[in-house]
Amino acid sequence: MGNIKSQAALEFLMTYGWAILVVLVAIGALAYFGVLSPDKFLPAKCTLQAGLACLDHKATPAQIQVVIQNSLGYDLSSVSVRTPTCGPDSTTKPILTNGDRGTYILTCTPALTGSKYNDVLNVSYVVTDTLLQHYNLGQITTRIE
Repeated sequence: MGNIKSQAALEFLMTYGWAILVVLVAIGALAYFGVLSPDKFLPAKCTLQAGLACLDHKATPAQIQVVIQNSLGYDLSSVSVRTPTCGPDSTTKPILTNGDRGTYILTCTPALTGSKYNDVLNVSYVVTDTLLQHYNLGQITTRIE
């Protein structure tokens, strides 16, 4: 009588054991082939401190492009954008009037590698009314296209 209960319990455990093993193998295969790669689900974001808005951005191995809008309430001059790995920018808009936007292209040498880019974004500018220099730190996270 005891053997029958033991055999039933063992069969029960073996059935669930095989089912769990099949699930683990399936998850391992998905991870191996990159289906569960977190890089594919990376949110693209570009943030700066209040007053300057990062409207759009794009990263390639050779450069990073950033579009920034001035919402500080006053005009800016000597606007410069860089990251620790890319820059300084080839400025298309060294002066940003209030409400204006500019595109900044940061050259990356050496070229960026990998599939994602995550770094600090540094924006320096001079307030035209006071001639005081300020720094705005932000974050850029995106895929390298």
